[in-house]
Amino acid sequence: MGRMFGTDGVRGIANDELTADTAYSLGRAGAYVLTEGTHKPKILVGMDTRISGYMLESSLVAGILSVGAEAICVGVIPTPAVAYLTRKYGADAGVVISASHNPVEYNGIKFFDGKGYKLPDELEDRIQSVIENNFEGVPCPTGADIGRKVVEKGALEDYMEFAKNTIKTDLKGLKVALDCANGAAYKVAVEAFRELGAEVLPINNDPDGININKNCGSTHPGELMEYVVKKGCDLGLAFDGDADRCLAVDEKGNLINGDFIMAICGKNMKKCGKLDKNTVVVTVMSNMGLFIAMDKEGINLVKTKVGDRYVLEEMLKKGYKIGGEQSGHIIFLDYNTTGDGLVTAIQLSAIVKNSGKTLSQLASIMRELPQVLVNAAVPNDKKNIYIEDSEISEEIRKIEKKMDGKGRVLIRPSGTEPLVRVMLEGEDQKEIDEIAHSLAKLIVEKAK
Repeated sequence: MGRMFGTDGVRGIANDELTADTAYSLGRAGAYVLTEGTHKPKILVGMDTRISGYMLESSLVAGILSVGAEAICVGVIPTPAVAYLTRKYGADAGVVISASHNPVEYNGIKFFDGKGYKLPDELEDRIQSVIENNFEGVPCPTGADIGRKVVEKGALEDYMEFAKNTIKTDLKGLKVALDCANGAAYKVAVEAFRELGAEVLPINNDPDGININKNCGSTHPGELMEYVVKKGCDLGLAFDGDADRCLAVDEKGNLINGDFIMAICGKNMKKCGKLDKNTVVVTVMSNMGLFIAMDKEGINLVKTKVGDRYVLEEMLKKGYKIGGEQSGHIIFLDYNTTGDGLVTAIQLSAIVKNSGKTLSQLASIMRELPQVLVNAAVPNDKKNIYIEDSEISEEIRKIEKKMDGKGRVLIRPSGTEPLVRVMLEGEDQKEIDEIAHSLAKLIVEKAK
């Protein structure tokens, strides 16, 4: 068996790659590994709106109960709510059944530890090892020692109160459009914004089990961009299926991605004295425009590999308070241990309200540099040619010198295909397009 866990839990097409049997095994092994030595452990279980969620929840919970653990089921709820409520309820672990921004046929199972953090690779490998060893040594209690399922009806309310309390103001006077992606935010986001006093215009908040992420939400913001202008909203906010991401739309219908949101929030945190170590953590994929903007504000940026887990690792290691990705997966460590779309939405809305400025005015802090991405087809054993070949290295050095801090070259070998991805950012779209294709051509020729 290859590694079950990917970068964000176990994912696959539900009832094909991710079966009820797999969910049972993960529930049983996960409960055992994460709660060893705990007397009558408690594990929180939540899910998004996918039709396959109920099948997988039943099997996962059966696995949890089979080792004598208690399953606290909180139903349809955002992924970050599971992280928060695991801590609030004193559970030993949390599990969310979701495939995030992916289409309905996919689903996933992701674990959190008792402090609300995603599991490190070592713990995931231990869970897989227990399954591969046919649950050797895992208890099989009987009678009164079998686990019990508990339905926690107040979970959504508890999470909503937490999210609302991350700001010290109301949102009265704001007209806000919310695209809930027919996912886990469909109820809690709308109620939270209404209780904060905003005029709320929701779209895609009628999940039927199969319309999650379908031409809507943060991965398809086109409808929201038109809707905000049509309805004269102050801003729009788009979540993904499990609501750990949030993108925004300004009053003119422009998309405000995670880079802009981090720039706005980072500047505001600095102004309020809350930007510890004067630093925002981003990945290498953040636009060069963000680096230029933060440099002007006297704010440091720290880069990590692509993936929110690497952003979080850096934040925890160095004590930084905000970090995230272009995709809108933004972590506010003062409030939660993972990306939280609702908290991001509320934080950004509060800045708009308190500043007295429009979102487009706030977003003008940053100008996104034009970007081009070209794939260079190379054999798998030649993916490091751009590092090893002196002619390619020299060409990259020349390009960077020419850009003189107003652009950059980023080359990333594909993890799954025989490709090297050549990305350039700069001030002139036509110029960087020509340079990127020329560099990709050189890499292909040298890799032959």
